[in-house]
Amino acid sequence: MNEARLHLPEGYAIRLMSDQDYAQISAICKMVYPTERPYTDEELAAHHRVFPDGQFVVVHVETGAVAGVHFTLLIQMMHFHLDDSWETLTAGGSFADHDPSGHTLYGADLFIHPGHQHHGLGKALTVATRELVTRLGLWRMVGGSRMPGYGKLAAVMEPDDYIDKVKKAEMTDPVLTVHLHDGWDVVTAIRGYLPHDEESHGWAAVIQWISPGCDPPAAFALRWVPGRA
Repeated sequence: MNEARLHLPEGYAIRLMSDQDYAQISAICKMVYPTERPYTDEELAAHHRVFPDGQFVVVHVETGAVAGVHFTLLIQMMHFHLDDSWETLTAGGSFADHDPSGHTLYGADLFIHPGHQHHGLGKALTVATRELVTRLGLWRMVGGSRMPGYGKLAAVMEPDDYIDKVKKAEMTDPVLTVHLHDGWDVVTAIRGYLPHDEESHGWAAVIQWISPGCDPPAAFALRWVPGRA
């Protein structure tokens, strides 16, 4: 996580999650996702058990408080559909589908405490996961991006058109724009990724980051993964 630390502002540190973080993480999750059920201690312990190297935490040094997290797991993307929901891709938030032989690092969740947002912590956490991709010799990381700016425009604009305008910087989305600035690429729009995300009108964007110099085998090209239709 050496490179990730370079992106942290003064007064913050990044490390792997420990069991002492669980209560704080659940509390932050409830603040950031008020319409979703927060992680339980049992789920967080399961994440740590199946893939401890993939669960990252940023801490505010002065107070020792958790300021943000990024949870990941390894999956074989060809075992899923391109438009599968978060519930499906994470086995209901349990990470029971973590596959140590998987070629893809799936970014299951990244959230920052409201009191510590806009300090670049998300960028540092993203860099930490990309360092993990490189260290494990993976060729790709995939995630889902909320589009909270889309809900207000859903009646007059298709989600793909909205994504295209955000990519061209003709519009700004509070979440997707940040991901694009951090080097993610949009693959497609999907409906029902987070069903209760009213701000995004139930839509999200599948995003990916390809590790430089690690071209995927043709059989695993993400655009060929079938949808659920």
